[in-house]
Amino acid sequence: MSTLPLKITSEIGELRKVLVHRPGLEIERLTPDLLSRLLFDDIPYLKAARREHDYFVKLLRDKGVEVLYLEELAAEALEKPEVRQEFMEQFLDEGGIGNKERRFLIMRYLDDFSVQEMIIKLMAGIKKNEIPGYQTTSLHDKATRDYPFLLDPMPNLYFTRDPFAVIGSGISLNHMQTDTRNRETIFAEYIFNFHPEYGEKDIPRWYSRYETDPLEGGDQLVLSSEILAIGISQRTHPTAIENFASRILTANQGFDTVLAFKIPARRAFMHLDTVFTMIDYDTFTIHAEIEGPLEIYSLRFDGNNNLKINQETATLQEILKTYLGLYNVNLIRCAGGDPIDSGREQWNDGSNTLAIAPGEVVVYERNYVTNRLLEEAGVKLNEIPSSELSRGRGGPRCMSMPFYREPVEI
Repeated sequence: MSTLPLKITSEIGELRKVLVHRPGLEIERLTPDLLSRLLFDDIPYLKAARREHDYFVKLLRDKGVEVLYLEELAAEALEKPEVRQEFMEQFLDEGGIGNKERRFLIMRYLDDFSVQEMIIKLMAGIKKNEIPGYQTTSLHDKATRDYPFLLDPMPNLYFTRDPFAVIGSGISLNHMQTDTRNRETIFAEYIFNFHPEYGEKDIPRWYSRYETDPLEGGDQLVLSSEILAIGISQRTHPTAIENFASRILTANQGFDTVLAFKIPARRAFMHLDTVFTMIDYDTFTIHAEIEGPLEIYSLRFDGNNNLKINQETATLQEILKTYLGLYNVNLIRCAGGDPIDSGREQWNDGSNTLAIAPGEVVVYERNYVTNRLLEEAGVKLNEIPSSELSRGRGGPRCMSMPFYREPVEI
């Protein structure tokens, strides 16, 4: 593992280090009856999803990016027996395992695994029929005997962007909107508390998973070393943004403004990065609906150290020109804004790109209309297969959590 520090001051600086999660058995434990509960619309085919994800990782490594896996980093953080025990207790608490007998049986079952095997098992969920000696003795057990899991699987884990975000030299350890996903943040908590490389460093925290209001990483964009953008969305609430801004804007990190974008609270517009990503100094992918009219608020501290919140009245293009100091801004609409093509490609994250250098991005190959427009605009594309990965409603940016980017001047 390299000694590169945590540092993100843009969306487009050359990507050097990133965290991912290879889809696991948790994907195959989706059923039609569980889709809504586990926040999926469809059931990916695991073998193909892994093949697609491996292609994604190989592409990044071929570009010189150091790729870390969530399950490996978490295992390294839990090497000490007392930390592993603490983690197991917390995971069961937050998984709703309060019954002493049920808890004992699960603990005994997990003790037979290595640390990394245990983590993979918890990610996949634990079925009742996996636990030796498990019986439906309590009222809860009897009332839920038809439900197959003691601990739910975590199929959203391959979208590593959301549970936490590296911003500046610190992290936003997020509180997720749903209980289904909030358990994902436990892994990040232990990595940054106990991992040999990260646990002993005084890494600033811009948000806590224990706060009340939800904030998710797909809504957090670092537009420059001074400007952050955050979506007021289906998954991120305004109060969370205000609390986050109050901390990071006063932390001597160089950031002086948070732009809060209010986007439609719909599944296809789940996070800001599903409708808006930065791919070069002056070029952005967007969904046509966020061009306007759109509510945008600027959050800044005045000379008296008071947080000032102002509604911006300009267009998206004018806002970006003003705050990023650009002469021109190129907004590339998903599929050119065509009602049929853009509807289809937006559903498959046509606007969700991962920049690996200024003007060079990773995209899903299936969004061919948007990809053609990007190429015509001079953007260098790295297309990855996505027939199965896209079923989770997340794109290349969603599947990656950058730890380090080279600085750029915007």
